[in-house]
Amino acid sequence: MDHRHLLAQAAELDGSSRFIRHLVESAAFVGIGLVAFLIAFFLMTKISPFSIRKEIEEDQNIALGIIVGSVIIGLAIIIAAAIQG
Repeated sequence: MDHRHLLAQAAELDGSSRFIRHLVESAAFVGIGLVAFLIAFFLMTKISPFSIRKEIEEDQNIALGIIVGSVIIGLAIIIAAAIQG
């Protein structure tokens, strides 16, 4: 094999550069996930004909809390599947 080819492969497999690349990719996915959660929560609050905060906090509406939690878990599963490819 050519020495230049081996050096190029060794440079690509450098641990610190792989770590930085994975760190940047993780930060990007975290940002995309947070934006998706914010959009989903914003849409839930705008679409519902009542105040979600008031129903859950003041009126202790457990069923609504379960539904909101289910939407968040469902969205997390979708985002996790998208990240894994």
